[in-house]
Amino acid sequence: MHFVTAKGILSAQNGINIYRGCTHGCIYCDSRSRCYQMNHDFEDIEVKQNAPELLEKALRSKRKKCMIGTGAMCDPYMHCEEQLGLTRKCIELIDRYGFGLSIQTKSDRILRDLELLRSINEKSKCVVEMTLTTYDEKQCKILEPNVCTTQRRFEVLQIMHENGIPTVVWLSPILPFINDTRENLEGILDDCVKAKVHGIICFGMGMTLREGNREYYYEALNKYFPGLREKYHRKYGYAYEIASDRQRELMKLFHARCEENGILHEVGKVFDYLHEFPENKGYEQLSLF
Repeated sequence: MHFVTAKGILSAQNGINIYRGCTHGCIYCDSRSRCYQMNHDFEDIEVKQNAPELLEKALRSKRKKCMIGTGAMCDPYMHCEEQLGLTRKCIELIDRYGFGLSIQTKSDRILRDLELLRSINEKSKCVVEMTLTTYDEKQCKILEPNVCTTQRRFEVLQIMHENGIPTVVWLSPILPFINDTRENLEGILDDCVKAKVHGIICFGMGMTLREGNREYYYEALNKYFPGLREKYHRKYGYAYEIASDRQRELMKLFHARCEENGILHEVGKVFDYLHEFPENKGYEQLSLF
């Protein structure tokens, strides 16, 4: 990893990225795409060493409380967080200044900060988002080799629910000819129901490929799924959006199961929920006494 002094940390949409790059090794990661202009090896993590100072300045200057998001681009709980603790420092600031938090990860390292997440949720709102791709544990270790498996992530979702913290699952990506099966989808949805997730984000049964992540993904196909790279080339060429042949069947199943179990599943409504800050929560809690 290497350290930089950033000029800013909070985006116009109130998102933060403390790190750039990732060490989880997911074979499909869109963040490898060249369009993001990372001028360093993806595994050589760029660390914004002054992120907490920048965030505190930004939060103090905001006139209105809102949800702060992190994890959309690079996981806030990758391996270096154990040593650096910058994600925790930023969460402490969000808690101290009374903002909400929407945090996305694949890692059970988030449990280290459970007491902070509870504190934020008691004062305003905290939503934990977990990315899930495959119900098959062996397949998970191929697709996402350097992070905890799906089953452990479900345990994290259950722990969050037990602590009153709402959760949202990112059901993405669904890789054609690999995890685009009814069995895989049913397995993930069954556990989402058990974990009582509030919502699931699913843009469709498929994935995206563009320059940068396409080459890395195809190398992984050669290594773990011999012959599949050629099949992708024949069927999809250099398309950006790669849809599964089972798209219609699986999306019908997805929406039906979510409806049956009261899980928010329309993408726009889930994003509205993630960005909605509960203006009167503190007042309502006080009024109970």
